Amino acid sequence: MLGALSAAALLAGCGSSDGYDNAQRPPAPVNLAVAITDERVRISPDRVGAGPLVLLVSNQSGRSRDLTLAGAEGTGGACVTARTSSGPIAPQGVARLPVDVVEGVCEVGVGGRAQPARLTVGPKRRSAQDDLLQP
Repeated sequence: MLGALSAAALLAGCGSSDGYDNAQRPPAPVNLAVAITDERVRISPDRVGAGPLVLLVSNQSGRSRDLTLAGAEGTGGACVTARTSSGPIAPQGVARLPVDVVEGVCEVGVGGRAQPARLTVGPKRRSAQDDLLQP
Protein backbone atom coordinates (compact mmCIF):
# COMPACT_ATOMS: atom_id res chain seq x y z
CA MET A 1 0.00 0.00 0.00
CA LEU A 2 2.82 2.39 0.93
CA GLY A 3 4.60 1.54 -2.34
CA ALA A 4 1.51 2.49 -4.40
CA LEU A 5 1.22 5.87 -2.62
CA SER A 6 4.93 6.57 -3.22
CA ALA A 7 4.58 5.74 -6.94
CA ALA A 8 1.52 8.01 -7.24
CA ALA A 9 3.35 10.91 -5.58
CA LEU A 10 6.36 10.41 -7.84
CA LEU A 11 4.24 10.43 -11.00
CA ALA A 12 2.37 13.56 -9.90
CA GLY A 13 5.65 15.48 -9.87
CA CYS A 14 6.46 14.57 -13.49
CA GLY A 15 3.93 17.01 -14.97
CA SER A 16 5.81 20.13 -13.93
CA SER A 17 6.15 22.81 -16.62
CA ASP A 18 9.20 24.51 -15.09
CA GLY A 19 12.03 25.04 -17.55
CA TYR A 20 10.13 24.13 -20.75
CA ASP A 21 10.37 26.75 -23.49
CA ASN A 22 7.62 26.44 -26.08
CA ALA A 23 9.36 28.24 -28.96
CA GLN A 24 7.25 29.61 -31.79
CA ARG A 25 7.22 27.70 -35.06
CA PRO A 26 8.52 29.46 -38.17
CA PRO A 27 5.96 30.66 -40.73
CA ALA A 28 4.46 27.96 -42.95
CA PRO A 29 6.36 27.56 -46.26
CA VAL A 30 4.87 29.32 -49.30
CA ASN A 31 5.10 27.71 -52.75
CA LEU A 32 6.07 29.98 -55.66
CA ALA A 33 5.82 28.89 -59.29
CA VAL A 34 8.80 29.76 -61.49
CA ALA A 35 8.74 29.32 -65.28
CA ILE A 36 11.92 29.59 -67.33
CA THR A 37 11.62 30.27 -71.06
CA ASP A 38 14.23 31.31 -73.62
CA GLU A 39 13.15 34.96 -73.30
CA ARG A 40 12.45 35.42 -69.57
CA VAL A 41 11.92 34.07 -66.08
CA ARG A 42 8.47 34.45 -64.52
CA ILE A 43 7.57 34.03 -60.85
CA SER A 44 4.16 33.91 -59.22
CA PRO A 45 3.39 35.41 -56.83
CA ASP A 46 6.11 38.07 -57.09
CA ARG A 47 5.44 39.54 -53.61
CA VAL A 48 5.59 37.53 -50.39
CA GLY A 49 6.41 37.95 -46.72
CA ALA A 50 9.77 36.90 -45.29
CA GLY A 51 10.19 33.28 -44.17
CA PRO A 52 10.57 29.86 -45.80
CA LEU A 53 9.71 29.50 -49.50
CA VAL A 54 9.69 26.61 -51.93
CA LEU A 55 10.37 27.56 -55.55
CA LEU A 56 8.72 25.08 -57.91
CA VAL A 57 10.71 25.58 -61.12
CA SER A 58 9.73 24.52 -64.64
CA ASN A 59 12.42 24.83 -67.33
CA GLN A 60 10.41 25.35 -70.51
CA SER A 61 13.45 26.35 -72.54
CA GLY A 62 15.43 24.21 -74.96
CA ARG A 63 18.61 23.98 -72.87
CA SER A 64 19.81 23.24 -69.36
CA ARG A 65 19.42 26.20 -66.98
CA ASP A 66 20.69 27.11 -63.51
CA LEU A 67 18.22 29.29 -61.56
CA THR A 68 19.78 31.81 -59.15
CA LEU A 69 18.45 34.22 -56.51
CA ALA A 70 20.63 37.24 -55.86
CA GLY A 71 20.24 40.81 -54.67
CA ALA A 72 18.66 43.06 -57.30
CA GLU A 73 20.85 45.91 -58.51
CA GLY A 74 19.85 49.34 -57.28
CA THR A 75 17.85 48.10 -54.28
CA GLY A 76 18.52 48.66 -50.60
CA GLY A 77 18.86 45.01 -49.60
CA ALA A 78 18.76 41.50 -50.98
CA CYS A 79 16.10 38.99 -49.95
CA VAL A 80 18.72 36.26 -49.48
CA THR A 81 21.81 36.43 -47.29
CA ALA A 82 23.93 34.64 -49.92
CA ARG A 83 23.51 33.93 -53.62
CA THR A 84 21.33 30.82 -53.96
CA SER A 85 21.36 28.43 -56.93
CA SER A 86 19.26 25.45 -58.03
CA GLY A 87 21.96 23.63 -59.97
CA PRO A 88 21.36 22.53 -63.57
CA ILE A 89 17.73 21.94 -64.57
CA ALA A 90 17.34 19.83 -67.73
CA PRO A 91 15.34 21.15 -70.69
CA GLN A 92 11.62 20.53 -70.11
CA GLY A 93 12.57 19.47 -66.55
CA VAL A 94 11.41 20.58 -63.12
CA ALA A 95 13.13 21.35 -59.82
CA ARG A 96 12.23 22.18 -56.24
CA LEU A 97 14.33 24.81 -54.45
CA PRO A 98 13.65 25.49 -50.74
CA VAL A 99 15.00 28.83 -49.52
CA ASP A 100 14.60 31.16 -46.52
CA VAL A 101 14.15 34.79 -47.50
CA VAL A 102 14.40 38.04 -45.56
CA GLU A 103 12.89 41.43 -46.28
CA GLY A 104 14.33 42.89 -49.49
CA VAL A 105 14.32 42.51 -53.27
CA CYS A 106 15.87 39.70 -55.32
CA GLU A 107 16.37 38.94 -58.97
CA VAL A 108 15.41 35.43 -59.99
CA GLY A 109 17.30 34.66 -63.17
CA VAL A 110 19.21 32.19 -65.29
CA GLY A 111 21.84 34.43 -66.89
CA GLY A 112 22.30 34.92 -70.59
CA ARG A 113 19.69 36.87 -72.53
CA ALA A 114 16.68 35.69 -70.52
CA GLN A 115 15.15 38.62 -68.61
CA PRO A 116 15.16 37.93 -64.84
CA ALA A 117 12.08 38.18 -62.64
CA ARG A 118 11.95 40.38 -59.55
CA LEU A 119 10.83 39.00 -56.18
CA THR A 120 9.83 41.53 -53.51
CA VAL A 121 9.87 40.23 -49.93
CA GLY A 122 8.00 42.14 -47.23
CA PRO A 123 8.02 41.84 -43.43
CA LYS A 124 8.18 38.41 -41.80
CA ARG A 125 5.00 36.33 -42.01
CA ARG A 126 3.25 35.24 -38.81
CA SER A 127 4.20 32.04 -37.03
CA ALA A 128 2.50 28.77 -37.96
CA GLN A 129 2.24 27.93 -34.26
CA ASP A 130 -1.55 27.58 -34.25
CA ASP A 131 -1.97 26.14 -37.78
CA LEU A 132 -3.07 22.52 -37.74
CA LEU A 133 -1.60 19.77 -39.93
CA GLN A 134 1.70 21.53 -40.55
CA PRO A 135 4.89 19.53 -41.04
